[in-house]
Amino acid sequence: MVHTENNSLIFRLRGVLEFSCQLDSSNETQGQSAISKSFQTLRTRVSSESLVFSVCSSPVLLWPNKSFHSTVENLTEGAPYRDIQQYIEVEDGGSKKSSKKRDKKDTGPSVVNLKLLLEVTESGDSASLTLCTVTKPQHSLKMPVCVDCVFSASGQDTLGSVCSGLVGSLCNQLSDMEEVVLKYRKSTSLLVPQPFHFQLPESAGLVTVIYPAGVPDSQLLAVREELHEKYGLPSDRPCFRRANAFHFPDEAYKDGYLRNPHTHLNTPNVEDAKLYVVKGVYSYHHYMQDRVDDNGWGCAYRSLQTICSWFQQQGYTDRAVPTHTEIQQALVDVGDKEPPFVGSRQWIGSIEVQAVLNQLLGVTSKILFVSRGSELASKGRELANHFDTMGTPIMIGGGVLAHTILGVAWSEISGQIRFLILDPHYTGGEDLQTITEKGWCGWKGPEFWDQNAYYNLCLPQIPKTI
Repeated sequence: MVHTENNSLIFRLRGVLEFSCQLDSSNETQGQSAISKSFQTLRTRVSSESLVFSVCSSPVLLWPNKSFHSTVENLTEGAPYRDIQQYIEVEDGGSKKSSKKRDKKDTGPSVVNLKLLLEVTESGDSASLTLCTVTKPQHSLKMPVCVDCVFSASGQDTLGSVCSGLVGSLCNQLSDMEEVVLKYRKSTSLLVPQPFHFQLPESAGLVTVIYPAGVPDSQLLAVREELHEKYGLPSDRPCFRRANAFHFPDEAYKDGYLRNPHTHLNTPNVEDAKLYVVKGVYSYHHYMQDRVDDNGWGCAYRSLQTICSWFQQQGYTDRAVPTHTEIQQALVDVGDKEPPFVGSRQWIGSIEVQAVLNQLLGVTSKILFVSRGSELASKGRELANHFDTMGTPIMIGGGVLAHTILGVAWSEISGQIRFLILDPHYTGGEDLQTITEKGWCGWKGPEFWDQNAYYNLCLPQIPKTI
């Protein structure tokens, strides 16, 4: 396990090694031996003096196995690990570059990316070529092996200890890949091993797991059961599905949606209050996204999409976030709406959201009804319990508006409460500063709700599965 703390620095090493071997399809034992020998060759190569780490966005090269040689004189084996940051350049608006600095609002660890290289030529006498005669037909196999290793540096770690840790992780990862390749081998057909990093709940650690490419999560249940047992994890929620893989803070999401904007907010000032907030990752869905003009009628659809994104990114479903049309078709399929509803601009509410979650994701929900908005201030216990046990976003609909509740700050002593609201009525671009500073994602008091309107709250329940 690689430990990650808020003040730590993650060193991430990536690269591609070429795996090659000769397989005799008629000899099972020989085939396994050939595969293991080829992986041993890779481990020997990365343990040799020809291994080089190139620090991305910098002129720094490190030779971890050559008495720790560096292209920068000051970066010695005993140098503090953070010394490397002063040589890393980052884009700072346009073409300007500056040394890498930590964002004050970023509460997670920073990342130093390294690229794995191997020197083409080696010192010493060159070995003579060896020729051999093969009398049986054999299969010549080659495949790229993409390695991805991490080491979390903190405290008294030095550059030397970081590099040693990465070399050790690299060798261990190749051994794990060998095990996976042998396990899923079918005659001369090999599946490419792929590394995934997972951050476990209630832990500051990253765990790396190797999965075979092309084998869906549905066929890896036994593997996940072993992992849950190994790390003492509960068997009621996914932790090791591919969708649960750790997202490194320096990598942008490719779909363009903002994730978890609430994490950039300050804690509300409520005396004796405890925070109860959504667990995991969600995408912020709001008006005018996806080239759909739903301004004035699509707020509940957007809240539902945010909820669906949560179930997708926690690994409960492989299904993509549904479009407005797919949501409408689901309601027709369950008999809630007539066929002309598809393609319309009609509103939906909490009851429809409940039906769609059940139809498309197999997720059940509880409905909490309040006859007046003024009663929401007294629902702190129910909402706190939901976020404590389920941790899913809540859709709330009342009057002609729908919102997403992401949490509450609630005092059991005084009953004071603040609601963490994600507003689907936002029509702008994915500008985190505007969204947080203008209150589109923010803490609201009980006065936020229409005091005389009735509200239905849809509280999605998590399936018990891994």
